Amino acid sequence: MTPTTQTTRTTRGHGGAADAAPPGPPARRTRRPGRWLAWGFLAPTVGYLLAFYAYPLYRNVELSLREYTVRSFVQGGAPFAGLDNYRAVLTDPAFWPTLTHTLVFTGASLVFQFGIGMALALFFRQHFPLSGTLRALILVPWLLPLIVSASTWSWLLNSDSGLVNAALGAVGIDPVNWLTSPTWSLTSVIIANIWIGIPFNLVVLYSGLQAIPVEVYEASALDGASGWQRFWSITFPLLSPVSAITLLLGLIYTLKVFDIIWIMTRGGPSGSSATLATWSYRLGFGNLLPEFGPGAAVGNLLIVLALIAGLGYIRFQRRQHLR
Repeated sequence: MTPTTQTTRTTRGHGGAADAAPPGPPARRTRRPGRWLAWGFLAPTVGYLLAFYAYPLYRNVELSLREYTVRSFVQGGAPFAGLDNYRAVLTDPAFWPTLTHTLVFTGASLVFQFGIGMALALFFRQHFPLSGTLRALILVPWLLPLIVSASTWSWLLNSDSGLVNAALGAVGIDPVNWLTSPTWSLTSVIIANIWIGIPFNLVVLYSGLQAIPVEVYEASALDGASGWQRFWSITFPLLSPVSAITLLLGLIYTLKVFDIIWIMTRGGPSGSSATLATWSYRLGFGNLLPEFGPGAAVGNLLIVLALIAGLGYIRFQRRQHLR
């Protein structure tokens, strides 16, 4: 090794040590413009949720914890009542029948809406001539305003001049007091709600069926699987995420159905078709002396039922991801 090479390496080594500066204080993090831009896009959504969800929920809880009258509702100063309104609702003789009606109305509507919607989705998956036109016509009940649908069913089920009783009389069956009989009033509103909810189930489930690969069905057909076996082994399992969200949305919507029942029967006769939604409205606004506190308490119980359904769906989704 020559002296020149040794000198060069020594110089480079000393230069590297001399050039290495001691570590200074950490640089301050500057807020990137993109972060402010993200908050700017998020602000309208946050404002909407606060104004139309958070504040009404807070207001409803506050109503349920105070003894409001018409005067104090307008001018303020309602005394604090704690859980008295909830105790009054839970001990009311109408609570358990109304809760039962709500569960029956919701359960029957979901079962028939989902079952008929699934059958129609499988039917329209065949793509026969005019299937698109017929599918569009079935969507009409979903597109109509609820007041129109409820009024139409009130006319169809009218005891004296209704088309349903006329059809029953034509085949020798006695007329039925659909809307004025405690035996049939709940059934009447369930029928109307099923008719309105079938198109929603059809649309969502049909979209889910379109996402299932055709090759899976072709392979199962080669293996000799029947149509029923293909449904239970392929269609239903692959459609379970779509089915779960369909049932959840239907459950939340059906729990709070008010206008159909109120227009057709007003929850009567004698509370035979009353649900928690109609009972809450009647307590708060349907009496000469409104009971705002108990009405708000019933509304909060309805929110709790919907929350339980949402938590159940989240748990179902977690189990699906763990499999």
